[in-house]
Amino acid sequence: MPTGAIVAGGRSTRFGDADKAVAELAGVPMIRRVANRLAGADAPVAPGAARASGGDPVVDDLVVNCRPDQREAIDAALEGYPLPVTYAPDADPDQGPMAGIRNACRAAPGEYAAVVACDMPFVDPAFLAHLFDAAAGHDAAVPQLDDEWFQTTQAVYRADAMADACDAALEAGARKIIEPLFELDHVVVGDAEIRRVTDARTFENCNTREELLAAERRVREER
Repeated sequence: MPTGAIVAGGRSTRFGDADKAVAELAGVPMIRRVANRLAGADAPVAPGAARASGGDPVVDDLVVNCRPDQREAIDAALEGYPLPVTYAPDADPDQGPMAGIRNACRAAPGEYAAVVACDMPFVDPAFLAHLFDAAAGHDAAVPQLDDEWFQTTQAVYRADAMADACDAALEAGARKIIEPLFELDHVVVGDAEIRRVTDARTFENCNTREELLAAERRVREER
């Protein structure tokens, strides 16, 4: 059964003196918006508005990777969440997103995990379902837009294989999140396929206060 995995352990250095994971976006903590879209319980905002609001969950459970000092605030943000939640804390924080993905995958109950960054509030659940289908029989399905940038924090991984590949990359001193893919049987979901299923707004993130305000305007306009 598939797992959703939210990576939230970054320091939010571009966001100011607050943790972007629990910053409110139109009255809802950002990490809760990501989690809600995986559960089909968010506001009807494109892309994937219909499935994100009142659709079936795209995952059966949720894993949250975070620093130990974030746990209390994130726990409060996820209060009443309809799916089982497991925490995968960073025992050694500040090791970068590869370590966060590794920890989330290691804790995933499901064979496959859809990894999403906590600052992607418009992740399209229908696109994640497509990635699960693409990953079947492989170790990963990773989107790649026409800028050739791999979207490793909105991708589906065979959880054990990805955790092992991240371990090997970290032990070798690698820090680029693309490195573990070289050890995996991965499928690239290219730009044309992405745009057939969804649109690039699924990858939009809120790294800054300005991006958060723009996202809030969009939620209010579409809702």
